[in-house]
Amino acid sequence: MAGAPSPENRPIAPHLSVWRWHVTMATSIIHRATGVGLYGAAIGLAIWLMAAAAGPESYVIVDTILSAWYGQVALYLIVAALAYHLANGIRHLVFDTGAGLTPADADTSAWFAIFFAVAAPIGMWALLTFGA
Repeated sequence: MAGAPSPENRPIAPHLSVWRWHVTMATSIIHRATGVGLYGAAIGLAIWLMAAAAGPESYVIVDTILSAWYGQVALYLIVAALAYHLANGIRHLVFDTGAGLTPADADTSAWFAIFFAVAAPIGMWALLTFGA
């Protein structure tokens, strides 16, 4: 190509070691990870529904797993992933309108999505435990 820079003069693509980590980078990665995790949660939901439909003998196995501490941790993480994915998806819808794109606004909305992911399962637990 005429006028193309020689290979030694071409700009180098930014690498993770060049960039300073910030919350919006983390939220992008977490959004992808929670999306993948929610696929696993959907499979777990299908297994739970099949066990419920199969009868009490099958359901007691799934109930035992979900009642154990590791089942409770898994349920917390599923609700947290769902809450985070929802909040970050809404955040990106707002970005699509052109609002909230300044670095300060993007950082604030990113922290809100993370806070919502932590608080939503706790609020869900309180609602289910103590009623409305």
